[in-house]
Amino acid sequence: MVKPARHREVTFEPFDAGSISNYEAKFKAAEEVAKMAESGQVIGAGSGSTAFLAVRAIASRVRHGELHDIRLIPTSIESELTITGLGLVQADLAEVAPDWLFDGADEVDPDHNLIKGRGGALFREKLLFEACQLRRVLIDPSKRVDQLGTNFAVPVEVVPRAASVVIAGLKALGATETVIRTGSGKDGPVLTEQGNLLLDCRFESIGDGLEGEIKKIVGVLESGLFQGYAPEIIEA
Repeated sequence: MVKPARHREVTFEPFDAGSISNYEAKFKAAEEVAKMAESGQVIGAGSGSTAFLAVRAIASRVRHGELHDIRLIPTSIESELTITGLGLVQADLAEVAPDWLFDGADEVDPDHNLIKGRGGALFREKLLFEACQLRRVLIDPSKRVDQLGTNFAVPVEVVPRAASVVIAGLKALGATETVIRTGSGKDGPVLTEQGNLLLDCRFESIGDGLEGEIKKIVGVLESGLFQGYAPEIIEA
C-alpha cells in the first residue's frame, strides 16, 4: 500500500499562469483529465504547460481527499520536479507499468498523429507512449492542423558526434531545413537529458512512414513524430 503523499508547498513551477498561452482552454482540459484519475492508479505524466496544469489538478484532488494511492511516472526532469514539488508520489517506469498517461502535443492531425517534443523531452515521452495502451493527449484548439508540420518543425534527438551523418540522412528523406536547436538561457546548443543535440527539421510533407524512416538513421535516438499511436484527444 502506497502511503498518501504529504502535501508541501510547491518548490518548482515551470510555468506561470500568466505566461501560458490559451490558458483557459488548457485549464479546462487539465481539469477534465484530472477527473479521470482513480485511486490506486499509476499514471504517466507528460511535459509542457497543459500537462503541468493536469498534475496540479490531480494534486488538488489528493489534497482534498478525493484520491489516494496515486503514483505518477514523469517524462522529464521538469515533470519530476513538478510532481515532487506538489507532494505527489513518483513512480519509475523500470519498476511499474502505467494504467494510462496524459501529455500535451504541439500539433495533432485528423488521424491523431502528433508532433511533440518542443520542450526537448521527446525520448522519455515516446518511451512512455510505448509502455502504455491508454494515451490521453490534452490540447487546445490551436493544436489542430490538417497536415503535420504546418506550424512546428519535427524535433529529432541526435548523438552529437553523429550530427553531420544524421543531417545528411534527413535531407535524403526530404528535409528542407535542419537546424540545431540553441538555448535562450545559455550559449550554444540545447542538450537533452541524455546529453544529445536536438535538430528541428522541416519537411514539405510528412508521410505515414516518416517516423520509422527517421529512426533508421544511425545516430538518431528518437524523433518527435508520434504516428499510429491512436491517442484519445481531450480538447477543451
